[in-house]
Amino acid sequence: MDVLSDAITSMRTGRPHAGRTEQHGSWGVRFPDSEGAGFHVVLQGTCWMLPSDGEPIALGPGDVVFMPHGRGHGLADSPHTPLAAFRGSLLGPFAEDAASPDTASPDTLLLCGAYFLDRARPHPLLGELPQALHIPARLGRHPELRSAVELLGGELERARPGTSAVLTSLLDMLLLYVLRAWYEEQSGHMSTGWAAALHDRAVSEALRAIHRDPAHPWTVETLGQAAGLSRAAFARRFTALAGQPPLAYLTWWRMTVAARLLRESELPLRAVAARTGYASEFAFAKAFKREYGVAPGGYRRHGQESAGALAATSLAQR
Repeated sequence: MDVLSDAITSMRTGRPHAGRTEQHGSWGVRFPDSEGAGFHVVLQGTCWMLPSDGEPIALGPGDVVFMPHGRGHGLADSPHTPLAAFRGSLLGPFAEDAASPDTASPDTLLLCGAYFLDRARPHPLLGELPQALHIPARLGRHPELRSAVELLGGELERARPGTSAVLTSLLDMLLLYVLRAWYEEQSGHMSTGWAAALHDRAVSEALRAIHRDPAHPWTVETLGQAAGLSRAAFARRFTALAGQPPLAYLTWWRMTVAARLLRESELPLRAVAARTGYASEFAFAKAFKREYGVAPGGYRRHGQESAGALAATSLAQR
């Protein structure tokens, strides 16, 4: 199993959204804090990304910037340009070109959008990301990401039959390619954390084993065997890189899987318990309530109500 894909799947809700924006002359936009994770791609021209804290980031053609925590930020032609409040929502429906009345060719052409993320239980892999991930365009680097950007730009330039479905798939691809590119860039510079964990052979093998079969009766020793290390060496290495002991992560992931099954399926509790490594429904319910503060049945009812509210909101936006 792919740990990065699982981490995204465990947090994603709803449909991602995106649109193209043309900018002419001097311009500046302030984006407020958002429940979503936003992104901007420079298709043409240059601009500056202005984090709520930190130094301005110069963006050129092909550059991608991703805000995983939904923090407010600005975009402008210059770090010194006053910022006007953004009108609209990056979490709204797919947008048409937000074109200026100016008929001249735009100075800057942007692809902007956002993903819905459930922040109630963020995967630690995403939790450690900085406020802004800047992936600069470099010749020969991350060709898959560049291809996804080109395809997205083309689909948003002219709507055709099937565009809505294609955009959803391309935006899912873009998110994974952005995170993959970031972790590849960071792997050589970080000795601890998830960038190092994903590129460490032993720890990544243990993580894949947990994600592949969370119901297996894993112990530190058997996970160490999967990683090719002794029990003690594996426990030290996993804890140092992942930031928590292996069995703590195993329990966390089992409960995350259980929550998703409760939200998205009608499986009886005994089946959910079996799929997440618990021999009895009682043991599972006790562990789940300890983790979430609510019994599995109550969590399922709340999740169905929330899903209904999200669906109603999505329909109202269309």
